[in-house]
Amino acid sequence: MNVLVVNAGSSSLKYQLFDTSKNEVLAKGICERIGIGGKIEHKIGDKKYTEETDIPNHTVATQLVVKYLTDPEMGCVKSMNEIEAVGHRIVHGGEYFSESMLLTEETLEKLELCRDLAPLHTGAHIMGIQGCLEAMPGKPQVLVFDTAFHQTMEKHVYMYGLPYEMYEKYHIRRYGAHGTSHRYVAAEAAKLLDKPLEETKIITCHIGNGSSISAVKGGKCIDTSMGFTPLAGILMGTRCGDIDPAIVTYIMKNEGLTPDEMSDWMNKKCGFLGLSGISSDSRDIEAAILEGNDRALLAATTLAYQVKRYIGAYTAAMDGLDAVIFTAGMGENNPELRERACANLENFGIKLDLELNAKTLRQPNTVLLSTPDSKVKVYVIPTNEELVIASDTEAIVKAL
Repeated sequence: MNVLVVNAGSSSLKYQLFDTSKNEVLAKGICERIGIGGKIEHKIGDKKYTEETDIPNHTVATQLVVKYLTDPEMGCVKSMNEIEAVGHRIVHGGEYFSESMLLTEETLEKLELCRDLAPLHTGAHIMGIQGCLEAMPGKPQVLVFDTAFHQTMEKHVYMYGLPYEMYEKYHIRRYGAHGTSHRYVAAEAAKLLDKPLEETKIITCHIGNGSSISAVKGGKCIDTSMGFTPLAGILMGTRCGDIDPAIVTYIMKNEGLTPDEMSDWMNKKCGFLGLSGISSDSRDIEAAILEGNDRALLAATTLAYQVKRYIGAYTAAMDGLDAVIFTAGMGENNPELRERACANLENFGIKLDLELNAKTLRQPNTVLLSTPDSKVKVYVIPTNEELVIASDTEAIVKAL
């Protein structure tokens, strides 16, 4: 089945066309600067095409995608009849969605209720959905939620120590994020371990500009580091991660910040950027460490310590551990992070092959990084969220 995977942002629309029979990407690209100009970058094989053109909204962006996919020279299908379904990446499904769902009027109404839970994402997703409905009427569409994988957490795990009416009134609880990625790499790890997924205990570390760590026991998430929003958990590129809540009101009072300004500060001026004073990019941080920058080293060491702390905590929560998985931008491409995070964990059965780890970066393949005598396996597994979205879409559409 040919499935178009769409990831809509407020001013962008990323896409990939999958042939699910071969797990092959036929074409991919991105429409950028929607509403403020417009540019499309389209790739098919080794060929790349770019065009600057007016893209006033997501409907026009989707029409442009259709044009490129069906173009005799730049495309890969003769007509839209060859594209059988559309799968949408949705960041937040609240408590309404515990699995991927076919788009209907009812599911769209429930998605509207998630706007406040992910204000930067949900509105953009809905614009992308509406754009596809207008540009490709009649095509079945499926919503795949980042939060769905974490809906298996027990209530005592996802609740906060707040008055219960805050949960009842505002649905304040831990939701997590990156669930599609955690689900994919955990399933891949089970294959490598040659064990049924239901018998595995795996910690998945999705470390990028946004980062989260999950405890996956028996193929189900039992805990995850991100919370009510993607701001929680470990140190990130520009996000602070977990902090004492009293810090928020203290800084607001002393710096004269409004709630919106404080939220923007925690999301965009903290993390690697704030602690190092250099950059939000780990490559810049590592380069500065080699030049002797103490604050860069502090930022990198702080992140590694926090990852290590979660590995220890989640090993205890699962009563054992089979594998630790590193994935996403930093997880896959930052050997220094992996070495720091796994150092001195021999008592947990984790022994890293330092020489192999140092050589493993910027490659598309799964690599076993632990030593032969390590009781716990450590892998780099490149994530593939788009493949999960395409597979879920195919399964739901075929069942219609």
